[in-house]
Amino acid sequence: MCGIVGYIGKNNALPITLEGLKRLEYRGYDSAGVAFLNNGSINVIKQKGRLSELIKDVDTNLSSNCAIGHTRWATHGEPSVLNAHPHGDCKKEIYLVHNGIIENYSQIKEKLIQKGHKFLSETDTEVLTHLIEENYQDSLEQAVRDSLRMVTGAYAIAVISKKDPDKIVFARKSSPLLVGLGVNENFIASDASAILGHTKKVIYLDDGELGVITANDFKIFNLDYDLIEKETHELEWDIEEAEKQGYDYFMLKEIMETPESIVNAMRGRIVLSEGNVKLGGLDNVIDRLDNINRIVIVAMGTALFAGKVGEYMIEEYAGIPVEVEDASEFRYKKAVLNKNDLVLVISQSGETADTLFAIKEAKQKGVLTVGIINVIGSSIAREVDAGIYNHAGPEIGVAASKSLISQISVLALLCVFLGRRKDMSLVTGKRILEELGQLPNKIKEILDHQDNIKKLAEKYYKSKDFLFLGRKYNYPMALEGALKLKEISYIHAEGFAAGELKHGSIALIDENMPSMVIATKDSVYEKIISSIKEIKARKGKVIAIATIGDKEIINIVDDCIFIPKTLEMLTPILTAIPMQLLALHVAVLLGLDVDKPRNLAKSVTVE
Repeated sequence: MCGIVGYIGKNNALPITLEGLKRLEYRGYDSAGVAFLNNGSINVIKQKGRLSELIKDVDTNLSSNCAIGHTRWATHGEPSVLNAHPHGDCKKEIYLVHNGIIENYSQIKEKLIQKGHKFLSETDTEVLTHLIEENYQDSLEQAVRDSLRMVTGAYAIAVISKKDPDKIVFARKSSPLLVGLGVNENFIASDASAILGHTKKVIYLDDGELGVITANDFKIFNLDYDLIEKETHELEWDIEEAEKQGYDYFMLKEIMETPESIVNAMRGRIVLSEGNVKLGGLDNVIDRLDNINRIVIVAMGTALFAGKVGEYMIEEYAGIPVEVEDASEFRYKKAVLNKNDLVLVISQSGETADTLFAIKEAKQKGVLTVGIINVIGSSIAREVDAGIYNHAGPEIGVAASKSLISQISVLALLCVFLGRRKDMSLVTGKRILEELGQLPNKIKEILDHQDNIKKLAEKYYKSKDFLFLGRKYNYPMALEGALKLKEISYIHAEGFAAGELKHGSIALIDENMPSMVIATKDSVYEKIISSIKEIKARKGKVIAIATIGDKEIINIVDDCIFIPKTLEMLTPILTAIPMQLLALHVAVLLGLDVDKPRNLAKSVTVE
């Protein structure tokens, strides 16, 4: 969940490492630190809080050709300077940074204490450093390899040593890590965005691999120390895509990019004359897809809500039964999977730990796995049998925005793809695809009127609680709207199926509890109007997201946000936008950090 950067090469390592850490701030963290070789010794600087506090303490004019850096998100031990990475051994000769969790650290720590090792932090990570010190014989990579054979858990690590000053040793298991290849310089990072300004050539590590980089070379091994040949990938993103480009917040920039995210999801995939979709990533599994009887969608957070929209789409238009599972629950339940099931996983980062474990569970049972993923070369992208890339570009804001729109767009494409192979008519397929193609302009129409949403934020930003209500396709969007508000504004918010209102949640309604109700003109419109009237009868305030031209609703709600009309199955793409904007403007009015909300990380790579 935190970030790792390592550099070795011809240039000064400190500015490059700090720049990389800055690009990883969006992943979430509570402390940061660097370790670097300087005049034959290793210097370490750590700080609690924002990276800016660390940067104040670092003299970037110091000369160093090798450094490792880290942004930490606390798991073992509270945020503090002592618990921040990098962590050193007793002799201060070996330092490492670590993402993940060492599950058997307490047993190892007890044995190391008995051997005289002294620990300074509360972290599980520090155990690894002392273990490498204990196992050191003739080289750093040998010590790392022998130590990793003794640990249980998840890790991505980068290690430097005073004894081996011209190398960085790294390893990965269940936590992302990649190697960046330059000219007379090489890099280690947990995320490609950290090194985009320096190289676009990367190697993605797989579980159970470790390696060494020097300024001019790299080697990758398995834990048996067999040399492994790895494919080099070219990054698609440019550094400009990971910049704010004049916007005050990454989240606002990314909301403004949602029209483009739909265009990118559709590009090269639409065969309009046939009312059909071409998904090249599925070519190798077509025969298996034709025989599926059930789809199990597995995801977490916002991706889970996108999956719930996909459930309605695929069942209604492709006629295939769908279940949607929270990945963290799926991996621990006794999932009943059959050979003709499809496990469809959705993840923006492609590194979500629980989702990754769900894939492995499905594959163990011989079930076909397909991914909808944004990050090319990510762990999930490499693990699934087949996949569909979003091509949404980097999403830096912690709260998902354009990735949600992209995921729902891809699910609509998949729905047509599967439906046309069954009973969906050419006319229906063509109608869905034509309307999907109109959505970028309809989103722009919403974005052009966001001042109205900002005024609503000014009216309601002091509320302590909020309800979000929707039905059918927009029930998942009610859940998503509540999530957006709570994660960046810290206002307590709950999302419900509007039909559940009378079954408990209506007890919360009073004049101080605003409700945002998704009330578009669709098959459940009359039912939603009934729910609104129930709220108003109890003096509740209602903000409606309604369809342009709906004159009836104006007379029964307090405030209204209008969106263009579209097919019912595609309305979540439009209804999501006003809720994202409302959450953003509320957070700004409350003086909060929109892009880096407290306690949250962009990529959840541990349970």
